[in-house]
Amino acid sequence: MVHSDWDDWLIRAVEDADPDGVGIWYLGCNGFILKGSAGTTLFIDPYLGTGDPPRTVRMVPVPFDPDDVREADAVLATHEHTDHVHGPSQAPILGGTGASFYATDSGIAVTREESWLDEWAVTDDQLEEIEEGDTLEIGEFTVHVEPANDPDAEHPISYVIEHEAGTFFHGGDARPGDFAPVGEDYDIDLGVLAFGTVGRIPDKETREPKLTKWYNDENMIIEAANELQLDALVPTHWDMWKGLTADPTALHEHARSFDYPESLEVVEIGDRIDL
Repeated sequence: MVHSDWDDWLIRAVEDADPDGVGIWYLGCNGFILKGSAGTTLFIDPYLGTGDPPRTVRMVPVPFDPDDVREADAVLATHEHTDHVHGPSQAPILGGTGASFYATDSGIAVTREESWLDEWAVTDDQLEEIEEGDTLEIGEFTVHVEPANDPDAEHPISYVIEHEAGTFFHGGDARPGDFAPVGEDYDIDLGVLAFGTVGRIPDKETREPKLTKWYNDENMIIEAANELQLDALVPTHWDMWKGLTADPTALHEHARSFDYPESLEVVEIGDRIDL
């Protein structure tokens, strides 16, 4: 059961929005909502859980209750980790709106393991397995499924989302290494990459403090931004886990001597940016 102290104001704000191009709302962690000028609404990696305390402890609010979502055309997952594919966060959105859920084989496997079809009002035809090279037409958006270098995931992907207003990229938790062809093939206006740090958190098995590094550090995220040739970079995931938070404003100085990104957009949970 998901509970949000924010009530439903953010979801109602998305519903009431009438963007000229694409409105983009940050949900904390690596979650986003995209809404186009014709009303098509995409959720990417919405996670409304609190982690697995005391190992992973959520440091930002849960921004909405998924049962309050009334408008969604698709939920897109970048990989199978709990904070990207999560039944209590995502299945109620599918059940309440009839939206389709897109994920790779490992993400679809999670829906089976969590019994989405039995536990929530989700039907089998809402679950769509995708892979690199696929192109999805979802309302006014064209979604290209691209590779992602995430050594911590079983089958990660990234998304290039095209709209007449511009092109948005979501890299999931990926590191540099596979993005140069994507940067050559697309003119990306705004790109999302996970930014993290090194900290001591309890080990999954022993629960003893263990030196842990997740996501991109300062060097890696700028390297990935240059592979992608990003006009603007939005760092994500830096706000989420106790002991592994980071300061995204440090990237302003770090990026200055590189060609990309041309600008850095630092957003906090609940913020809206426009494409």
